Amino acid sequence: MKKVNKLGIWMDHSIAYLMEFTNNPFEIKTIESQFSIDEKELQISKKATVLINTEKHVLYEYYNKIGDAIKNYKQIILFGPSCAKMEFFDVLSEDIRFLKMKIEIKETDKMSLNQQHDFILKYFANN
Repeated sequence: MKKVNKLGIWMDHSIAYLMEFTNNPFEIKTIESQFSIDEKELQISKKATVLINTEKHVLYEYYNKIGDAIKNYKQIILFGPSCAKMEFFDVLSEDIRFLKMKIEIKETDKMSLNQQHDFILKYFANN
């Protein structure tokens, strides 16, 4: 059986769906974040700096979980509606394990799982 080397990741700050590019039915791995910052809470809170630092730590843990799950892939497409994919890419860029990995980022809207699957199929069919 040939090793799958391509992976699509639809992500935002709360959840990431990892899907291998394969002709077989997609298996979806889900990684959830504990990120739950409320902008209104930040605006009225006197402890906003503490909340922001706590949430940054939570996001860093989330990105590290995803990083551990993808370390054996050669080509990855990060896509989704938020800036989480860029933040995650920045974390990967600082880790030597990911230097030889081809990673591309695409801005997309919110998508159903079927739309994510179709996006990955079209993306890797052209790459």
